Amino acid sequence: MKLLIVEDDKSLSRSINDYLKMEGHICEVALNLHEAIYKAADNKYDCIILDIGLPDGTGLDVIRQMKANKLSGGILIISAKSSLDDKLTGLNIGADDYLTKPFHFAELSARINSICRRNNFMGMNEIIFNEIRIRTEDNQVYINDKLLNLTKKEYDLLLFFVVNRNRIITKESLVEHLWGDNVILTDSFDFVYTHVKNLRKKIVASKGRNYIKCIYGFGYKFIDS
Repeated sequence: MKLLIVEDDKSLSRSINDYLKMEGHICEVALNLHEAIYKAADNKYDCIILDIGLPDGTGLDVIRQMKANKLSGGILIISAKSSLDDKLTGLNIGADDYLTKPFHFAELSARINSICRRNNFMGMNEIIFNEIRIRTEDNQVYINDKLLNLTKKEYDLLLFFVVNRNRIITKESLVEHLWGDNVILTDSFDFVYTHVKNLRKKIVASKGRNYIKCIYGFGYKFIDS
C-alpha cells in the first residue's frame, strides 16, 4: 500500500516510516500542513496517517481539503489529544479511525490494514476473482485452492490489477503506486515489465488464466474474460 505519514515530530515520523516500510508499504512523509495538503492533492494514497497538531495549522484541514476535492483514500488520525470532541470532529468530517498517542506500531499497522480493507474491499478479508483467491489479512494468494508463491511486489501488483480490472493502467501508474515517487525514474521501465512477466508466468503455471494483457503504447489491462 502507498501511505502518507503527516507528522511534524521528525523522530516519530522516521520511526513510523521505518516500521511501515519494513511491513512492505510505500511511505512518504509530510512534516507540516502545507506539505500534507500539496502531497494529498498531487498523489493517490491508500491511507493517510494524520497528526492533528501541526506547526502551521490543524491536520483536520487536510481532511476538509480532501473531501472538498473528492479525493479518495483512508484517513487515520493520530494525536496526543484524547478528548471526545477531537475524535468526533475528525470522524464527522471524514476520518476513518482515530488512534491516540502513544501507540504500538503493531496496532497502527492493524488499523491501517483495517481501513484499507473497508475502503477497497468492503471489509472483506478475502477477494475472490474466478480461480484466484486473495487473502488480504496475510497476503496469501491461491490459484484453484493451491498456494501461489509470490514476492511482495508480485502480490501488490496482482492486488492492484484485480482492484482495477478492465481499466488500462499505465506503467507510470504502476511505478507510482508500487514504488512511490521517490523511485529514480528513467526512460526504461524494464523492471516493471519483469515483475508483470513473472506474475503472469506464475499464474499461468498454476493453471490460472492469462488475465494480464499488454496495451501497446499505454501499459496493461487486467481483463475478466
